[in-house]
Amino acid sequence: MDFPAASPYASRRSAVLADNVVATSQPLAAEAGLSMLRRGGNAVDAALAAAITLTLVEPTGNGLGSDAFAIIWDGESLHGLNASGHSPAGWTPERFAGPTMPERGWETVTVPGAVGAWAALSERFGKLDFATLFEPAVHLAEQGFLVTPIIGALWGRDAAVLKDQPGFAEHFMPGGQAPRAGERFASPTVAATLSAIAESKGEAFYRGTLAERIAAASAEHGGALTLDDLGQEAPTWCGTVSGSFDGVALHEIPPNGQGIVACMALGMLAHTGVRERGPDDPESLHLVIEAVKLALRDAEAHVADPAAMHVSAEAMLDPDYLAERARLIDPARAQDFGPGSPRKGGTVYLSTADASGMMVSFIQSNYAGFGSGVVVPGTGISLQNRGAGFVTTPGHPNRVGPRKRPFHTIIPGFLMKDGAPLMSFGVMGGPIQAQGHVQMVLRTQLWGQDVQTAIDAPRWRVAQGLSVSVETSMAPETRAALSAKGHVLDTDAPDAAFGFGGAQLVHRLAAGGYAAGSDPRKDGAALGF
Repeated sequence: MDFPAASPYASRRSAVLADNVVATSQPLAAEAGLSMLRRGGNAVDAALAAAITLTLVEPTGNGLGSDAFAIIWDGESLHGLNASGHSPAGWTPERFAGPTMPERGWETVTVPGAVGAWAALSERFGKLDFATLFEPAVHLAEQGFLVTPIIGALWGRDAAVLKDQPGFAEHFMPGGQAPRAGERFASPTVAATLSAIAESKGEAFYRGTLAERIAAASAEHGGALTLDDLGQEAPTWCGTVSGSFDGVALHEIPPNGQGIVACMALGMLAHTGVRERGPDDPESLHLVIEAVKLALRDAEAHVADPAAMHVSAEAMLDPDYLAERARLIDPARAQDFGPGSPRKGGTVYLSTADASGMMVSFIQSNYAGFGSGVVVPGTGISLQNRGAGFVTTPGHPNRVGPRKRPFHTIIPGFLMKDGAPLMSFGVMGGPIQAQGHVQMVLRTQLWGQDVQTAIDAPRWRVAQGLSVSVETSMAPETRAALSAKGHVLDTDAPDAAFGFGGAQLVHRLAAGGYAAGSDPRKDGAALGF
């Protein structure tokens, strides 16, 4: 890994090198995590304190009503946790008659899984008392915190759209408007809710007073979510799926998430000439874009709740199948691929690592900014809109149905090499996530860029057909070369913070300790000691 004195890209920061590190999308959350390490906690304690704090200080990307996923290296082995909630029992296909799923409101709310993830991770791996992890967030909720610039801009934009959703304005628009960057936001209501979760180890949220309030609010507004739905929710220790490239293994959470896309794309790229060119060469970019496109088309057709999938994850990752798909890539021109046929068989991300060798890759999300827009009265619980991830197409494995997990965009990533941990990382931001994982893996492993340089590099995002969104920082000659191959480039993305993601990377160093990077597209920071 090369740490250039002068970055080839427009960078605001260098990689942080330390024995204990936390990288998040909001500095107060990073400090919350680091404070747990200073108090004798481990990387899991740090990740949870940061995640809990993020629900308060970055409400545009996550909240107490979010879902979550995690990959943990405990010093000896790798573990995967799926804490994405199921749909309500009342969500039959007949309930949703339109051609697409709703995007906001109670008809998008599945059971939130993040609180269950916190309790499960703390019980299995944490060193500190569960309630201790909530102290930074409770303090900030009571005393208030200063809204950061990017979050403030997103807050104002989303508030204009969501102000009429139940409970939104009352909680997120004090004085009738969204707080702007530099203004202070406090919520004694959230402080009380966090304390109830802390004291009950999450039970209040799923089977206690908070659950009763959530269910009552759902019933009041015609929602299907019930107390029974909440009470039956539990995270799943699901392990990981993996794909390899030149001796490095990428581990992702299995479906219902899109992490398998990154594994598939790397498996295809192993059969191409991507190694022959540099990280910003249009020839290599073209090959990576085409491989990602192929993997995405398969995911759109096949990935769902594993119980409903028509083909297995193992079949999608079969080396012979990936080699077959790779042969469709034409080095000279872009193509609009359809799905293959394998044999049947608004988000926050953070990464932490400690001096003992434990590493955590953790992600939680509302999906769209502020999720459903619904806030449960008297609690400050903002609910995600993961139900929008279902489809209404008859026969599709991801068709909406009762007590079913929807297709998920949020994915934590983890790299291993020769049985040892290498990098804990993620790239938050809807459809960019699996694509961002591929870009981060290749930049750090194939091309040797340090974590911050890899983060700072211009990104691209495959859309539909031949369309590819690219950042304006991509060199004009590179864009021209990609266009000449038939890619339809779009440089008018809505905002870099969502459209091209927010990466947080923690890479293990041969000399011991870690290199950590945090994305300048977000307000966050990498901190360490």
